[in-house]
Amino acid sequence: MLEGFSNASRIPELRKRLLFSLGMLAVYRVGVAIPTPGIDGKALSEFFESVSNTVLGMVNLFSGGALEQFSIFALGIMPYISASIILQLMTVVIPHLERLSKEGEAGRRKITQYTRYGTVVLSVIQGLFISIGLEKLQSPGGAPVVFDPGWGFRVMTIITLTSGTAFLMWLGEQITERGIGNGISLIIFAGIVAALPSALITTAQFVREGQLEILPLLFLGVVMVAVIAAIIFIERGQRRIPVNYAKRQVGRRMYGGQSSHLPLKVNTAGVIPPIFASSLLVFPTTITQFVDHPWAQAASDFLAPGTWAYTLLFVGLIIFFCYFYTAVTFNTSDVAENMKKFGGFIPGIRPGQRTADYIDRVLSRITLGGAVYVAAVCVLPTILIGYFNVPFFFGGTALLIVVGVALDTVAQMETHLITRSYEGFMRKGRVRGRKG
Repeated sequence: MLEGFSNASRIPELRKRLLFSLGMLAVYRVGVAIPTPGIDGKALSEFFESVSNTVLGMVNLFSGGALEQFSIFALGIMPYISASIILQLMTVVIPHLERLSKEGEAGRRKITQYTRYGTVVLSVIQGLFISIGLEKLQSPGGAPVVFDPGWGFRVMTIITLTSGTAFLMWLGEQITERGIGNGISLIIFAGIVAALPSALITTAQFVREGQLEILPLLFLGVVMVAVIAAIIFIERGQRRIPVNYAKRQVGRRMYGGQSSHLPLKVNTAGVIPPIFASSLLVFPTTITQFVDHPWAQAASDFLAPGTWAYTLLFVGLIIFFCYFYTAVTFNTSDVAENMKKFGGFIPGIRPGQRTADYIDRVLSRITLGGAVYVAAVCVLPTILIGYFNVPFFFGGTALLIVVGVALDTVAQMETHLITRSYEGFMRKGRVRGRKG
């Protein structure tokens, strides 16, 4: 592994990409420390100490602590993710968007532009409701969170938060284009990892005060290690479908006749389903947290983390997005058609539509297992918080995102190393998925 990183530093292009990604993430962390004007930071921090295990605690986790400090990046990247979900769902039902999705790079750029517009609209809506709610908040000691409430504060907050989200959206796109890894995922990854030191300090404080015993803490550590191992094992898991290529004669030479395989990942959607599901649940519940109305409070209590309604809805959304995102990113008809063009066939399966149906059937079965695995990992925080008095909102969803993003980033670095004839991160060769 260390030799692999040493090789990575010898490639100028890869070194520049790594430094660029780290620089952009450093800019993001600096922005998290810049507060929005008009907020009493001490009163807001005291308020968040009392809601660490609520939905606001989860939003604060994904924003890397920006919401707790109410910085210019307080909304995080969640509005962009919500807009992406809406656009992808609308692509299925709106013919114009469906045509754009099939027009190649030009169509994708147009959909990306619509996503940016949607991000700004959602940021304005969230910023308005949050600014109104902040004016009514007080710390446990009775100190108001907002110094000078009114429309001046609301407009300033909306502009600040919307600009911060737009900047994060641009930052993520720049990392994806000019750096290493998926920029949006890396921003969420950086926010979660940045919360680890404070979470460890809080845990140590709970142990000293006797609020958290040693044995439950050790059991919690064992569970976390086991979950990380399971995530790595399943994320690398594949179902390999054998593919044979018929021999064909070109002039006096005979080509083909080789055997290969079509790898289908157990979790094709990766970390996208929990991110999408969390974003959809966070958007309405974040607004209701700051609205002082009986129906808003009832909705907030109904969808609070730890309730059966929240858990069932969260699991259902994860399973739905596992299938939905797999269907969007993996077109079985195109795969079958490409195999047919190059003379490939699955033994015992007729080329063409029969092959597409067979691949779709196999993919649907392994996606069910992958969706159940993702859902099981992501509901782990609810169990830990409910039974072990965990003092921070960090568990399955965060672990899945951190490990998944780390594996994807290392895989991209591995590809750069292999293409330039350097050894990868593993002594026995490239990071490969195991056989299903």
